[in-house]
Amino acid sequence: MIRSLDGKTALVTGGGVGIGAGIASALAAAGARVAVTYRTHQPDEQLLAKLAHISGKPPLAIELDATLETNVKAVAAEIQKQFGTLDILVNNVGGLVARAKISDMPFELWKDVLSVNLDSTFLVTHHLLPILARGNGRIINIASLAGRNGGHPGATAYATTKAGLFGFTRGLSKELAPEGITVNALAPGFIEATPFHDTFTSAESKTATITTIPVGRAGNPDDVANAAIWLASDASAFVTGTVIDINGGQYFG
Repeated sequence: MIRSLDGKTALVTGGGVGIGAGIASALAAAGARVAVTYRTHQPDEQLLAKLAHISGKPPLAIELDATLETNVKAVAAEIQKQFGTLDILVNNVGGLVARAKISDMPFELWKDVLSVNLDSTFLVTHHLLPILARGNGRIINIASLAGRNGGHPGATAYATTKAGLFGFTRGLSKELAPEGITVNALAPGFIEATPFHDTFTSAESKTATITTIPVGRAGNPDDVANAAIWLASDASAFVTGTVIDINGGQYFG
């Protein structure tokens, strides 16, 4: 990979596994010094060693519940202490929490899903903005195909939050454009090797879903990471407020 991000600093929330780990690894390979946060999926030593090896710079792994403002403030202070300024922010924290139809969903679960996917993105963005580089800063929000098509059964709340990220991305892009910060989103479709599908998708459902993908295979974290690297680089400097669909032809936005 071309080291297009030499000298850059990056934070990937939820960067311990799956798509987040793939993006963190790709950013490091492109030359960035990378920090990752984790909550339930702590980065293993192999990932941390990989990040250090491919970038030549020590990675930073910080535990974070991104739904709690006090925790986010503390992480923002630590990032400022370690990095000084931040060039790239990847808002990857999120999750389905549980499958439930709206008719059966307790209000507490609804609020939990919104908090995990939307409150977290707001809080991290809000508290990291003061140190985000002006002139060439990058914010990349990880949304989902579910925000386009409503997701699979029991995912209405999750789909609602991911559609909300589209609006957050577009509105914030207009706010920050005068400061030279771009804001874009990625909307992955069916990506294997992630805790999401390992937890919430049966083997039968995985097989059935893959048959609907025109390119004939599931996606993988690298498919998402490659798009993230482009958005993080100078090559995308004139792109902001955009949602990039990564789904093998399942959906055309």
